[in-house]
Amino acid sequence: MRVALELSGVSKVYPPPTAVTALADIDLVVAAGETVAITGASGAGKSTLLGILGTLERPTSGSVRIAGADTSAMSDRELSGVRATSLGFVFQQFFLLDHLSVRDNVATGLVYRGAPARVRRERATEALHQVGLTGRIGHRAGQLSGGERQRVAIARAIVGRPAVVLADEPTGNLDSATGAEITALLAGLADDHTTVVLITHNVDVAAAMARQVHLRDGRIVADSAPRVGA
Repeated sequence: MRVALELSGVSKVYPPPTAVTALADIDLVVAAGETVAITGASGAGKSTLLGILGTLERPTSGSVRIAGADTSAMSDRELSGVRATSLGFVFQQFFLLDHLSVRDNVATGLVYRGAPARVRRERATEALHQVGLTGRIGHRAGQLSGGERQRVAIARAIVGRPAVVLADEPTGNLDSATGAEITALLAGLADDHTTVVLITHNVDVAAAMARQVHLRDGRIVADSAPRVGA
């Protein structure tokens, strides 16, 4: 089994005045191409866990490996490189630039890779085709529906062909039918061997992922595939 993400003994403690233990001794192995839902009540540590998986936060203790590389000793610049080349992010808010075309919004996902403009446009077109928005390439982002805007955000996340896509409540601002479409799109990324880890409060979204990991008070208390990595 090829491992995409591995956390070993990860804890995150925020110092005073917050003085909160957000994560406590987390061990988690995610296989390449796996789809995983992180669930739990508000305050359970879901967002902190996703932030650490995405190298947006550093753990207080423990190690984080991405595709076998230990990120604990990496500089901020090296971590930025990991995010640019190995990770894609999808958020509840779409964070699109309404005055830009759909294709230009997606192409921004390649800016930090230094790709020429022609390559960025070509790859953006391919990503939009993958999420079913070929017919919207020339539209401005502000002209799209909520579901279309989230598809653009997903296209931006995958335009760099990352090994892992991390999603934070990706259906939270969508109606149930559109949310189901976005969920199916994210789950389908596994067909291209992309690993997907998302956090959600929605039981239907969680059930659509192959694996569910439940957090409570910063600890993993249930895992539908506890033997992964064994």
